[in-house]
Amino acid sequence: QVQLVESGGGLVQAGDSLRLSCAASGRTFSTYGMGWFRQVPGKEREFVAAITGSGGRIYADSVKGRFTISGDNAFNMVYLQMNNLKPEDTAVYYCAARYYDGSVYQQYAYDYWGQGTQVTVSS
Repeated sequence: QVQLVESGGGLVQAGDSLRLSCAASGRTFSTYGMGWFRQVPGKEREFVAAITGSGGRIYADSVKGRFTISGDNAFNMVYLQMNNLKPEDTAVYYCAARYYDGSVYQQYAYDYWGQGTQVTVSS
C-alpha cells in the first residue's frame, strides 16, 4: 500500500511560478515510476509529466519547456516545478505511482493516487 500527498498549489497570476510536491509513504521501494496529472471539472484527467526509475522524464506537449519533474531515486518525494504559468494550467493536480511497466500517458497505468492540490492561474 502506498500513500501519496500533494502540496504546493495556490492562486497565482499568469507568468508566475509554483512548485508542487508529492510525499510518498509505504511500499515506495517497489515503485516503478511516478507521474503528474491534472483535471478540470467536466473533463477527463490528463497527463502532465512522468519520471521513470531510470531517471527518464516525459512531458505533455502543452507543458514542455515550462514544467520540470524531479524526485529522489526511491520516489519518496517527487516535485513538479511549474514556470510561466498560464490560465489554461488551472486545474487540480494529482500525483500518481505505478508498479508495472506501461504507458505513462494513461490513468489506468497508475496504481495509487493522491487527493490533489488546486492550482489557479488568473489572467
